[in-house]
Amino acid sequence: MNILNALERIRELLEANQARPETLRLIDTIEKTASQPGADRAQVRSLLELVRRLMRTPVANSNIGVYDDLALLEEQLATAAAEAAARREAEESRPMPKPKKYYKQLREREARKRAAEDE
Repeated sequence: MNILNALERIRELLEANQARPETLRLIDTIEKTASQPGADRAQVRSLLELVRRLMRTPVANSNIGVYDDLALLEEQLATAAAEAAARREAEESRPMPKPKKYYKQLREREARKRAAEDE
């Protein structure tokens, strides 16, 4: 995921959480740095990873309000990720119906077995 897209998404989530202006300024500062030539190729694996990185910035360490906003967002993202993983696991562990081919082969085997017994 492109870091600029991730930062935009984080900004939207922070605004939805009514984050402090200092937190939004931190995002603005990081966006300016990431939008410089060459830096726009930076990638991030997930929003959760980026939020955790933001929590380790000097601004977050010196301002408890910024840290709290980011910690709340981290908790929300971690919960959402856990729920998505649980849904995926439930979907994958769901029993799959057998194809028609399986039942056709089963009937053929049983028919051959009965024919062999009759002989």
